[in-house]
Parts: sequence; structure tokens; C-alpha cells
Amino acid sequence: MKAKTHINIGTRGSKLALFQANTVKDMLSHSFPEYSFEIKIISTKGDRIVDQPLSQIGDKGLFTRELEEQLLSGEIDMAVHSLKDLPTELPKGLTVGAILERADPRDVVVSSNHLTLNSLTRSHTVATSSLRRKAALLNLNPELHIVDIRGNIDTRIRKMQEGYCDAIVMAAAGVERLGLTHFITEYLDRETLIPAPGQGAIAVETASAHAAVAPFLAKLNHPNTALEVQAERSFLNRLQGGCQVPIGCFARIMGNSLQLTGFIATVTGELFIRESYTGTSAQAWETGIHLAEIILHKGGQQILENLRSNI
Repeated sequence: MKAKTHINIGTRGSKLALFQANTVKDMLSHSFPEYSFEIKIISTKGDRIVDQPLSQIGDKGLFTRELEEQLLSGEIDMAVHSLKDLPTELPKGLTVGAILERADPRDVVVSSNHLTLNSLTRSHTVATSSLRRKAALLNLNPELHIVDIRGNIDTRIRKMQEGYCDAIVMAAAGVERLGLTHFITEYLDRETLIPAPGQGAIAVETASAHAAVAPFLAKLNHPNTALEVQAERSFLNRLQGGCQVPIGCFARIMGNSLQLTGFIATVTGELFIRESYTGTSAQAWETGIHLAEIILHKGGQQILENLRSNI
């Protein structure tokens, strides 16, 4: 049987998704010139529903399911995702084969009027598509007027310029990847606004049985980033979090240690439980679970129960 020399890479069709998929393609083309790599655009439910807040759609895999179906059917060989869009529990037969080196994991303030977090007042309108950001911002300043915003990064910035809002809080990595850094007025320290689990990281998902892609995955994977996001995703998994629960966390590897900081909050930010825990990098998954248990015992369980009763 002739060896496969053509690799199909699945992705969503947004400018950011295409940038990320082409990053993977370029890396692989450089390392494996004897193969051909093709980008295949796949529309997802999350792309098609743009008139509802993510927290109200209530569907895991909003931005991934259609790509996963094509992985399982063999129509594509790998799928490229923003890791924070990827559920912590994957369909049977699929796996995260590689995590690229993470870009800047922080959130940023984007504004046409040079506004920063400290200069925002109740007279300003701040937009975000994330309950995590909303809860954290209201915890910092309960007087902020926050509205929901959907759409790709360039679409959100255009809405801001048209007067929908005065500022937007979004992920630094996406803005930087699209070359829109001139709109950034402030980078928010991870201690100030804790990022989403996996924020800034690109994931490559494949079929578990597709052994032919193993050499490609080994070339793409960044071990330290993979360990950090493993801890973050285990924290998220234990708290059964998603777009309907305000949860954030970030990990740092320091030698053989892994320090993890995370929070869970009510949507209003009035109740905000934040804790840190240091484990070993060799036990990244266990470190995330341990931090989640600490937060659950300090009031996180009650927050989760209250959130679910209101959904």
C-alpha cells in the first residue's frame, strides 16, 4: 500500500483560525518537505450562531464538533483549535496530539479612546464575550457597565469603532496574531485578570488510531506548554466548567515545580474564590485537580450549585 503523502488540516474559517492553521501548516511544510499539506475550512455551530451570548447557547464543542466529526470519518488528518475552545473531555477516538508553544496568555483592553482598566467608569460601556472576564472585571470594579459582544476579533473591533462600546476586553494572543496591536491600550497582568485555561495556546487534535501523524505531532509539541495547560485543563475539568461558569486559571513551570492559580466566581463577581497551589511538573494533571478541590471546599461547590440552578 502506498504511503500517505497528503495531509488535510481542518480549521474554522475566521481570520484567527486560518492564521493558526497556517502556522501549523508552515511548521510542518518546513520540517517535512516531502509531504503536501492542505487547509480545509469547516464551519461550526459557534460560527453560525452569532446573535446569542455563548453562555446562553449552552453547548459543549460549539467551535469543535464539526471538525471532530471529520477527524473521525477520516476526511481530515488533524484539526487546529484555540485550546480554550476545546472541551476537556473529547469524543471517543480523538486525542490532543500536540500543543504549540503558547503565545501571550494575558487579556488586553482594546479601545479607540486610549482607555485603560483604571480609567473605565460607570459612564463607559465595556464589551466581552466571556463570563470569566465579566465576573473578574466586576470583582475589580462593581460599577462597570458590561455588555456582551460576539463575532470574530476584527468584527468586534469594528463594532467598537461604530459606537457599540468604549472598550473591549479580549485575549492578547488573538489580537497580536491578527496584527491589531495598535488597538491595545493595556495588557492586564495575569494576577489582575486570570486568563482562561489554555488561553494563548494552539492545539492539534487527531484521531487516536491515526499513527501516521505521530512524527508531525512530535515536531509541533512544546513540552512545557503542554504540561502547563494540562494542569489548567484538569482544574477546569474537575470544576466541570465551560462558557456558562466564570472560571480562570494559569500555570507556571519553575524548574520541576508547577504553580497554579485559579478562581471561580458568581457572574456578578460578588463572590470570588481565588487560590494557588504548587505541585510538580511531573504531576500536572493532579496539581489541577488538587487546586480545584481546595476551591470547591472554600465555597466553590456552592457557587457551582447556584449557577447550575439558574441555567
